[in-house]
Parts: sequence; structure tokens; C-alpha cells
Amino acid sequence: MPRIAICAPSTPITQDDAARVIALASAEFPDIELTFHSQCFEQDGHFAGSDAVRQAALVECANDPAVDFVWFARGGYGACRIAQDALRQFGHAAQGKQFLGYSDGGYLLGGLYRECIGHPVHAPMPVDIRREGGEEAVRRVLAYFGGDRSGLEASLDTHPTVAFNLTTLAMLCGTPLMPGLAGHVVMIEEVSEHLYAVDRLFFHVTAHLGGIAGLRLGRVSDIPENDRPFGAEVQEIARSWCERHDLRFLGEADIGHDPANKIVPFGLAGRVEGQ
Repeated sequence: MPRIAICAPSTPITQDDAARVIALASAEFPDIELTFHSQCFEQDGHFAGSDAVRQAALVECANDPAVDFVWFARGGYGACRIAQDALRQFGHAAQGKQFLGYSDGGYLLGGLYRECIGHPVHAPMPVDIRREGGEEAVRRVLAYFGGDRSGLEASLDTHPTVAFNLTTLAMLCGTPLMPGLAGHVVMIEEVSEHLYAVDRLFFHVTAHLGGIAGLRLGRVSDIPENDRPFGAEVQEIARSWCERHDLRFLGEADIGHDPANKIVPFGLAGRVEGQ
């Protein structure tokens, strides 16, 4: 029976959201054991508990030999504040685990990948149960826990691949959490940013992606209205910055801040049925 520990390295989840996820898992995936760490419901200002509380919960879940997967409850902001110190405390038991999340969880996924700890996976999170149609997103990950790989992003090929929120990847660049991505397909998505901000993020990110196999653009959603038109759409922005840095633009990726967000295991692992 796969055992999944859920913690919140960034912001809290509600008891009601957790109950909905547990109910869905119990009804449709009875062979999967989910445990929400009590820290998921803590609150300290913006965060799901203080940095020390969030870090301790993450380390506890990672180092528990009875746990097979660590699932991040929610994004928001906060994982970068604890990532380096937490990773230094991960022990042998963390090596065999898969760590799942997206958005702000990308700080941890990137750091894990850099340090070759476990298997990071871009995937929907329990909080997605709140979204319209969010049950399907949660269902996709529950099936993945059981070995079903039908929820993987369809363009995965023979190249190692990573997936990040654009802002998160931009913040990772130049830090000790940034993994080497030469030879990788890099998938990115974004939400709630003006087009000029998306352009600015591409300016920074593409300067750090030399040697990648190519870039795929996920959904850039909920773009705010600016006081004047930017003059280029998202794909034009992505193509332009890829051209400036001689990066291959590979087209679209089926990832984003929405229930259709597909699963992307980092590297080449986690793609085979039952793996």
C-alpha cells in the first residue's frame, strides 16, 4: 500500500480541503494511505507555521522510512525560506521517495533535483480540490501514487524534463537551489502576471538556460489588464527570448495553475507504468 505524507512547506490548507481529499481517496483509491501532517493547518502570518515548524514537518516526512511519497499541500510562498536548511537534514530514507508539488513547491523540487535526493515530480496538490473541476486534478495524482501513468504530460520524450512556474524558476536562477538543466526540456507556466512582467521574467530565465534541449510553454493564465496593450502575446514573448539566446522553442506543454495541470517527473524517472 503506497503511503503518502502531506505537509505544507509554504502556506496552510484547511481542514475542509483535507477532508475532501481524504474522502475522494477513500472512495476511489482505497489502497492508498494519506496522512495530513498537523502542521498543514498551522498558521503564522502568511505561512503554515513558522519557518522552524514548516521545516521540521518537511524533514519528518522526508525521513520517515514508512512513507513512500511526500506531497506538498499547497503553494503560495514560503518554501524558499526553509529549503536549503531542510535538504541538509534529509537522510537515507529520503532517497527512495517521490516529492510532489508545483508553483512555490518548485523551490524544493529544484533543490532536490540539484542534490540528487529522491525523485521530484511536478504535479497537482491537495489544495487544487478547491478549483472547479479540481477533483480530477487530485484524482490524477492519486492514480499516479498507485502506478497509473496516464496523467503524465503527453510530450515527454527521451530527454530528461523539468517543469516550473516561471516566477519560481526565475527566483531559483543563481541560487544554491538551482539545478543544472543542460540537455533538459524545460516546461514553464505562470499565473496572475502582467504581460510586461512575463516578458521581464523571460529576460532573466532564458539567460540562465544555455544548453537546454528546448523550452515548452505551459498555460499563462489570469493575466491582469494593463493600462496599455503590451504589444505581444505570451507565445511571441517566449519565442522572442528563446531566439535571443539560441534556445529551441518546442511549442506547448499541458501544465498550468488549473485542474488540467499534468504530471511531469523530473529527469527520466517515473514515466513507466507502475514505476
